[in-house]
Amino acid sequence: MLGFVLRLLIGALGLWLASELVPGIEVHGAWTLLGAALLLGIVNAVVRPLLVILTLPITVLTLGLFLLVINAATLGLVAWMLDNFTIAGFWPALFGAIVVSVTGWLASYFIGPRGRVEVIVVRHRR
Repeated sequence: MLGFVLRLLIGALGLWLASELVPGIEVHGAWTLLGAALLLGIVNAVVRPLLVILTLPITVLTLGLFLLVINAATLGLVAWMLDNFTIAGFWPALFGAIVVSVTGWLASYFIGPRGRVEVIVVRHRR
């Protein structure tokens, strides 16, 4: 349960950073931010794999760059489903998806598969 909450907060942090850094993305309220993070997790778990499979030929043709468009589309879908979360167009959605992805990627460096914070201790032998 702690891992789920931690990943939800990381998603919310990524969305908040995207709203602060990317003009055209607006999130009004902390509950909207948490709801958007939860909904983005659900959309990424259910809809995104279907989109990846359906667009596999163009993804291969573009050497994987089309996955950025899929990430932007999932972020746009979440914004379409929530009232207090707006995205002004394709480019803000694309750059916002990049910010959210990089935030999650950096956080996953510190979080293990069970959702616990990982600490690596290196001991040097003398």
